Amino acid sequence: MASWTYIDGDWHEGNVPMMGSMSPSSWLASVVFDGARAFDGVTPDLDKHCERAITSARKLGMDPKESVDELVGLSLEALGRFDPGAPLYIRPMFMAEAGFLVPDPAGTRFALVVFDLPFPDLTGFSACLSSFRRPSPETAITEAKASALYPNVARALKEAQAKGFDTGIKLDLNGNVAEFATANLFMVKDGVVSTPVANGTFLDGITKHRVMGLLRDDGVEVQER
Repeated sequence: MASWTYIDGDWHEGNVPMMGSMSPSSWLASVVFDGARAFDGVTPDLDKHCERAITSARKLGMDPKESVDELVGLSLEALGRFDPGAPLYIRPMFMAEAGFLVPDPAGTRFALVVFDLPFPDLTGFSACLSSFRRPSPETAITEAKASALYPNVARALKEAQAKGFDTGIKLDLNGNVAEFATANLFMVKDGVVSTPVANGTFLDGITKHRVMGLLRDDGVEVQER
């Protein structure tokens, strides 16, 4: 897997060490990230993904100094290090380098990781109901794309795959359908597209809203419920 990382003002190839043994990011999960896509020479909603990374860092108590424009510029610069049109994953990250439990805002560190990641085959996938639920805003920092939330994702995937399925459908703590383990969820019935209403238990996806907009532009009724 080809990858490039921008950190501390320079680009580095490969799997770059970024966290110290005493950094809150490495042992207290004080890390946020976002994930944008590049393919066929386009980068849909790259600015929104960069903006959400900055917002997520602030939600965790960090103080990112980089702007959306800077993150977008670095991301576009990274594309030149790969084959033209290659399917890439663009991952801006913020990490806490100081503080104990509560991150010290002055110790916020930025990195941008870009690597090649082909899209899955468009053959569909299978899903089962997961026994693991999404946390509520009172129980976890659900309003951020925080790394600390992803062990819950991993165990839902592991459970589903052990049952012979590709992924799991997660409910919120009240029993409402929230999302797939790693993606927002849509359902089509009688020509109407439905998707769970955002209630703070899952990320109200950037790509979800792009899909909703495309459907509505095409005259399809979309309900959030």
